[in-house]
Amino acid sequence: MSVTLREVQTQKDLRIFVDFPNKLFGKDPNYVPFLAADEMETFTKEKNPAYDFCDTKLFLAYKDGEVAGRIAGLINRAYNKKWKQNAIRFTRFDFIDDPEVSRALFDAVVAWGRELGFTRIMGPIGFTDMDHEGMLVEGFDQFNMSITFFNHPYYLEHMEKLGLQKDIDWIEFRISVPDAPDARIRRIAEHQEKKYGLQRVVYRDRQVLYKEAFEAFGLIDEAFSVLYGTVPLTPEVIKHAVDGYIPLVKPEYICSVKDGEGKIVGFGALVPSIAKALKKCGGKMLPFGIFRLLKALKGKNDTLEMFFVAVDPAYQKKGVPAIIIDTLTEILIQNGVKYCETGPQLETNGAVHSMWGQFEKTQHKRRRCFAKEL
Repeated sequence: MSVTLREVQTQKDLRIFVDFPNKLFGKDPNYVPFLAADEMETFTKEKNPAYDFCDTKLFLAYKDGEVAGRIAGLINRAYNKKWKQNAIRFTRFDFIDDPEVSRALFDAVVAWGRELGFTRIMGPIGFTDMDHEGMLVEGFDQFNMSITFFNHPYYLEHMEKLGLQKDIDWIEFRISVPDAPDARIRRIAEHQEKKYGLQRVVYRDRQVLYKEAFEAFGLIDEAFSVLYGTVPLTPEVIKHAVDGYIPLVKPEYICSVKDGEGKIVGFGALVPSIAKALKKCGGKMLPFGIFRLLKALKGKNDTLEMFFVAVDPAYQKKGVPAIIIDTLTEILIQNGVKYCETGPQLETNGAVHSMWGQFEKTQHKRRRCFAKEL
């Protein structure tokens, strides 16, 4: 039977779209679902402020009466304006191991892009740098994070058949927390604090953190602005991110570095991993998912996920990374944390990779953004 495509138009369609990876990967021990409610919100225009500069078309593929794949085409006008590109993006590209299915889905997005005059397609990459990005190309035997896509190895053969080529890769590290703070890093951190009049801040009060998070996200926007695929974060996008992240964090796992005038020049945020909890509850809050998630977030957790590390470009060579590392390392040791998952970091971002030079680490996953001229 041939493949039938259906554009997502209703809430029922969207729920099927969001749930498809659970059907495809649910039995894989390394698959971690996204929180379904978050994904529903991401593709709801009234709830995701990125729709102020983005448009989407979502498609489902059916074969033999069953859902066989999905894809979201995404036009990011802010990206095209900033980088002087004429590209359409794709994201949430999942499919059974059937070239007819992947081809039908991909061609639907390509047709939409050509209809609007776009000359390039790229992905998987989402609305902003805070959305999920990169197809897994190494590390299929590693447990996934709560913030990253999962896929099977056969995806790569499909990308090749579709004529897609590597545009850039992200790599991920699993870092072992040492038994004691690194003496060399501490000396550097303390010396640079005195030299430049810097102050390290560890957050204990969630209200204080919420207030300062807006400034921190402004720093993240500036520090990440030169990185691949990024777009300027609007005030609405920043508020949406702050409102979404603050309930997930333990304030003590977040630190900032301020200059003599109280301006944030460095920021690091680690979050207790909810990956195992999401796995157990299938990405659903009810009936018991909320309790598993709260336990992972508030209770003892030996693994943290790194959400953000950002340094003001003017302070990147003034010891701010050392101050962030020294501060967070001591807190992790005190709390019995054993591992940190860095999440995707651009393979070209040597400044970030060098931050982990003193740690025992394993580069265990790699993700890729593909591209093709239309």
